[in-house]
Amino acid sequence: MKIDENVMAVLSVAQVLGNDVVLTGQLDRKLYEKTNKVLEAAGGKWNRKAKAHVFDTDAATRIDQMLLSGEVDVPKDEFNFFPTPPAVVKKLIALAGICPGMTVLEPSAGTGAIAWPCAAAGAKVDCYEIQQGNAFTLAMSAPHELGRTSVADFLGVDPEPIYDRVVMNPPFLKQSDIKHVTHALKFLKPGGLLVAVMSAGVVFRNDARTAEFRALVDTRGGHIEALPENSFKESGTGVNTVVAVIPEAS
Repeated sequence: MKIDENVMAVLSVAQVLGNDVVLTGQLDRKLYEKTNKVLEAAGGKWNRKAKAHVFDTDAATRIDQMLLSGEVDVPKDEFNFFPTPPAVVKKLIALAGICPGMTVLEPSAGTGAIAWPCAAAGAKVDCYEIQQGNAFTLAMSAPHELGRTSVADFLGVDPEPIYDRVVMNPPFLKQSDIKHVTHALKFLKPGGLLVAVMSAGVVFRNDARTAEFRALVDTRGGHIEALPENSFKESGTGVNTVVAVIPEAS
């Protein structure tokens, strides 16, 4: 089910408290009915006592899934892993200006969709990947030589400011993309550049974390540009995406 743009706006400012979703602001009856229909389709049942739509699981995840895709049903993956399609990889590498001899970090390497083309362009690429199976595939199917590959949650890795470029496609749910990109910026050396696929939510959301992130991009002289709709369709998701290009703050 496609979600109406006005309903998306309502969901983007709703308060999410555990399993509860509380709608904010004054909604006219027609808009409320549309929003209620979407929340019920997603599994949220109206609870008069709680004055909220109550889900049987973490509501933030379900709301994020809807905001990212613009639909009620979103393919689910424990780690929110969707491989980066070749056309998107080509754009990332062009924006990053990957050249032979560069040191590159791929913090959410998956099975190498970004890492291998960077290595093919002559860069030394270090990778982090949280899923053991993906890391094994990355190590065993090497068409090009990589640098260090580590199985780890990137958010728990201590920063090393040694990289010319960070090129990445982080997980999106619960604003993980903002968390990963902000952490990854700490790995750039002076003059470095980060290029990342992100949820389109970084453009339209108005919560404090997203606003701070947009301010960070502006302060550093970076920019955010939209990718075409359905750029990740071949990877199994209709999530709307953008590319953030952020220089190191030197």
